[in-house]
Amino acid sequence: MAEAPETLSTQGLSAQGIGRRPALIGAVRWDTVVGALLVILIGVSFSTVGGFGNALNISFLIGNTLPVAAIALPMTMLVAAGEIDLSVGSTVGLSGAVMGALWNHGVNINAIIVICALLGVVCGLANALLVTRLGLPSLAVTIGTMALYRGVAQIVLGSNSVTDFPQNYLDFGSGRLGGSFLPTAVLPWLVLAALAVVVLHATGFGRSVFAVGASPEAAWYAGVRVKRVKLSLFVATGLISSLTGVFWVLHYASATYSNATGLELSVVAAVLLGGVDFDGGRGTLGGAIAGVFLLGTLQNVMSLADVSAQSQTVVTGVLLTVSVLGPRVARQVFARQARLQPMRGKS
Repeated sequence: MAEAPETLSTQGLSAQGIGRRPALIGAVRWDTVVGALLVILIGVSFSTVGGFGNALNISFLIGNTLPVAAIALPMTMLVAAGEIDLSVGSTVGLSGAVMGALWNHGVNINAIIVICALLGVVCGLANALLVTRLGLPSLAVTIGTMALYRGVAQIVLGSNSVTDFPQNYLDFGSGRLGGSFLPTAVLPWLVLAALAVVVLHATGFGRSVFAVGASPEAAWYAGVRVKRVKLSLFVATGLISSLTGVFWVLHYASATYSNATGLELSVVAAVLLGGVDFDGGRGTLGGAIAGVFLLGTLQNVMSLADVSAQSQTVVTGVLLTVSVLGPRVARQVFARQARLQPMRGKS
């Protein structure tokens, strides 16, 4: 008689333990996992990869990652709203080509930057109108404009390369803050990132973005102006992409029509790797930023280990596949465990 309650109690504890484990696992967010992987990769690289920890390499790593990090901010919002823009790399290239061509014609550098910014707005607006007014899928639209913008860039600058930009602007693109390892351009990016985090996670507009991504029809019935939200996101993505094109030219001291070829793959891979749902409605900017620097650090480590560019592209492709499938598989596993939990409790 004394053993019966103890046995029941033990069984109860076991059932609770079984029940808590899935709940505990389910509470671990994908973006937290990505952040932890980034910390582990940096820690392991410091101790095992020669040259990784020196200030010059860290500066290269951050500087080379900034273009992806900048475009990832509006791209995260766009994907959270259920859309995507694959023309960002070509917009960067077009902006750089226009910058080089105008500089060759003696246009003032400040006026060139303003013109490039307006060009990005036009590129983003074109994508937005095709998606929101004609109802075309953004994937198809931006694949088309990706080729269009790159082709226009080649027409504008041809096969020329422009390198003789003002030294003080080149210093902004490749210089470091007070002799530290931090690139000068990291400061405007930090301001932009803070602004994006506030907009997406602490404003009504941010809630509208997630509502549109989860269900455009439900968002419309709730009073959200769906087309206006999407249009503003496409325009913001075009604007940031064109400004990134200016930074790209100054950072690498070269304007060619082929600047940033393939950059869109890195941006999308980083955003999805950070846990932003490809179908929209879910994701965080913190996760996307962690995904950006995880991918950037991995590419830096592979470069230090003399891994070929082709192999790095393969790794990026694998990460893109994992980033699309990983969160979905994890959600299905957690959902299955949640369905099985009551059955385990009864048994």
